[in-house]
Amino acid sequence: MKIEGKSVLITGANRGIGAALVRAFLKHGAGKVYAAARNLSSLPDFADARVTGVQLDVTSLLEVHAAADSVGTVDILVNNAGIMTFAHVLSASAEDLAADMDVNYYGTLRVTQAFAPRIEKQGGGAIVNIISIAGLAPPNVISGYSASKAALFSATQATRITLKDRKIEVFGVFPGPIDTDLAKNLPLDKATPDTAAENIVRGILAGQEDIFPDPTSDQLSNLWKTNPKGLETFFANMG
Repeated sequence: MKIEGKSVLITGANRGIGAALVRAFLKHGAGKVYAAARNLSSLPDFADARVTGVQLDVTSLLEVHAAADSVGTVDILVNNAGIMTFAHVLSASAEDLAADMDVNYYGTLRVTQAFAPRIEKQGGGAIVNIISIAGLAPPNVISGYSASKAALFSATQATRITLKDRKIEVFGVFPGPIDTDLAKNLPLDKATPDTAAENIVRGILAGQEDIFPDPTSDQLSNLWKTNPKGLETFFANMG
């Protein structure tokens, strides 16, 4: 997948991996980057004329369609917006479980459904879903979040199959803990957002359908590939 000269829309671009992805795509020659966030005032100053802020709350179908209408066509969609509730599925409130699912799963699908036809209109492109290594097996402390990411993993596989004939590549990204506010309480070694973002973009350029962009996710992916129950046990025993 080429990036140079392409137009890219990134949700949740106000901080963490999202903001780092804006910078990474600019570095690799993107022609236009739409930085989407619920509150435009929260976007950093990227100091680049190629960046345009877009108001977008992925839980609002009206805002999703308004964003799609205002942006028009794009070549690459990066579904990065996400939240994480620290709770076990057996003790989390219904509201917290629903919030994780509404943003991480349904929110991604809302945006994908709105933009996939526009990417197809451009003659094809790519959709990049930021999932999580926790979508492969659940750490107890975030098992509601993990369930939403597992659902997203399944949806990513389904959309990949369907969109292939429309010349749209679909990438699944499985970060481990990144040094952001979202993962500050997870007891694992953390990569920087810039490192993860650079590896994500390199994975897209290389056509890697499943991208593990940091040392922890890369290590755990090998465990998952060879011993899925081993990854389940590892997370179950994690403090």
